[in-house]
Amino acid sequence: MSEKLQKVLARSGQGSRREVELLIQNGRVSVDGKVAQLGDRLEDLSSVVRIDGHKIQLVSSSDEVCRVLAYNKPEGELCTRHDPEGRRTVFDRLPRLTDGRWVSVGRLDANTAGLLLFTTDGELANRLMHPSRSIEREYMVRVFGEVSEEMVRNLVRGVELEDGMARFEDVVYAGGEGMNHTFYVVITEGRNREVRRLWDSQGVTVSRLKRVRYGDIFLTKDLPRGGWMELELKEVNYLREKVELPPETETHLTVEGQKRKRGVRQIRRAVRRHEERLNDETRGGRRRQDPRRSSSRTNKVESSESNNGPRRKPSGNAANRRNPLKNKPAKPRTRK
Repeated sequence: MSEKLQKVLARSGQGSRREVELLIQNGRVSVDGKVAQLGDRLEDLSSVVRIDGHKIQLVSSSDEVCRVLAYNKPEGELCTRHDPEGRRTVFDRLPRLTDGRWVSVGRLDANTAGLLLFTTDGELANRLMHPSRSIEREYMVRVFGEVSEEMVRNLVRGVELEDGMARFEDVVYAGGEGMNHTFYVVITEGRNREVRRLWDSQGVTVSRLKRVRYGDIFLTKDLPRGGWMELELKEVNYLREKVELPPETETHLTVEGQKRKRGVRQIRRAVRRHEERLNDETRGGRRRQDPRRSSSRTNKVESSESNNGPRRKPSGNAANRRNPLKNKPAKPRTRK
C-alpha cells in the first residue's frame, strides 16, 4: 500500500508533516535520485530517500515505537534547532537519538516558560498541533494593569485579532497584589503569541507566561525547570487516542523506569551538570583567572616547596576533611 512521502518521513522522525512538506517544496528531498515533488507517494520502503544528500532510514508503521518527552522549558530558550547567533535552544538539553530525531509539539516564545512536548512520531506531532483537534492548553499568566469583569467577558466571548477571532475557553482568577494579577487561562489553538495578544487587546501587559497543561498532561513539581522526563506508555496512548491514532504496545522505558520515575534531585543534578558544561564550552573550556592571583599562588607554592620539599596532594579522608562540601550537591530550594 502506497503512502505519501511526507507521512513516511514524518514517521521516520525527520520532522512534522508541515516541516517535511517545506523540505520537499525547497527541493531538498530526493527519491531514487530524482528530486521529489509535493504529493509524491512511496509504493514500498525499498526506495532510496535522501534529504540534503543524506540517506534516510525509513521506518514502517509496524516497526515504529512512539516516544514522548515532557520538558520544562525555562525562559530565554528558543524553540528552534539551530540559532545563527548561538543562543540556547530547547533541543540542546534533550537526549540524543541514534535513529530519527525529536519533533516539538508546537512552540513557546523565548519569554514563555513551561510544559513543552517532544515526540519521535512526526504524525502524532502534526495531529496534536492541528487546530481541528481543539486540544486544550492551559497557561498561568501574570498581567500588569487593572482587569475588570467586562474585560474578562470580552476575552471569553472573543476578540478580533490580526489573524481572526480568538478567545479563551476559560479564565480563572488566582489572586494578586496592586497592579499585578495572576490568572489561569485555557486556549484550544496554538497561534503565535495568542495569549499575549488577547490580553494586549484589553490594554494590559503580560509580565509572565507559563504553560502548565497540554490536554491532560500536567506540568508537575517532579519536573524542575530545564529538566525532561519520558512519558509512560499509558500517557503516550492517551495522546494517540486524542488524535485517533492506534495505541502503542511497546515503550523504550524499562520496567524499573515505569515503576519509579527519576527523582527531582536526580533531574536537578542533570540540569546543573548541563549548565556547567555549557558554561565551560562558552569559556572555551578554560576558567578565567586573575593573572595577579595566579602569579601570587605560584610564588607561594614555589616558596613552600623550597622550604619543605614538594607538597603532596591530599587524598582519601584528608581531602574530604580539607573541603568536605566540595563534592556534595547543593540542596534544592523549597518553599515552606
